[in-house]
Amino acid sequence: MDSPWLIGILILFAYLLGSVPFGVVVSRLLGAVDPRTAGSKNVGFTNVLRVSGKKAGVLTLAGDIGKGWLAGWVATLVLHQEAAILWVALASIIGHLHSIFLGLKGGKGVATALGAALGVAPWVGLTLMVLWIGAVFLWKYSSGGALFAFGMFPIVALLLHRSWTFIGFACVVSVLIWIRHKDNLIRLWSGTESRIGQSS
Repeated sequence: MDSPWLIGILILFAYLLGSVPFGVVVSRLLGAVDPRTAGSKNVGFTNVLRVSGKKAGVLTLAGDIGKGWLAGWVATLVLHQEAAILWVALASIIGHLHSIFLGLKGGKGVATALGAALGVAPWVGLTLMVLWIGAVFLWKYSSGGALFAFGMFPIVALLLHRSWTFIGFACVVSVLIWIRHKDNLIRLWSGTESRIGQSS
């Protein structure tokens, strides 16, 4: 049995790590536009790419994926119970969605959730990343790629013979991502969503 204290400390670590707003940090370090003040005002990869440039966008994407991966990977090294590991991974995603450093506001969670999945189940995470990149390449909608990939998350987990605990985790993460993209869903439905490379 994993110590409840250890689980709690790792959940707190993951939440704080997930709360680091790489979009804001990178933009400031590069002297670029604060993503909270331009475009969609989101701190994630797509808006940073749009308002602060490719370098800031790529670094933001790497940071957001990396923090999810690190939280999940450390949890797999230290903990033994799958449910506890997945709580830690989920905490990193919650941190990104509701950052303590941004007044409990945050991004949409896609990159951090991909990283968390890579950390706890590499083949599942890689499959999600391929689905996300493929859908974005095909449709040119960042939000559409995210919605497709995470809509498939529970199915991917099932096809790769993950446990029901993991499938439940996949369902929770998918719902969080879809809820966070509700405005994008409306714009996709109405045909007003911005494509990659198009100003918002």
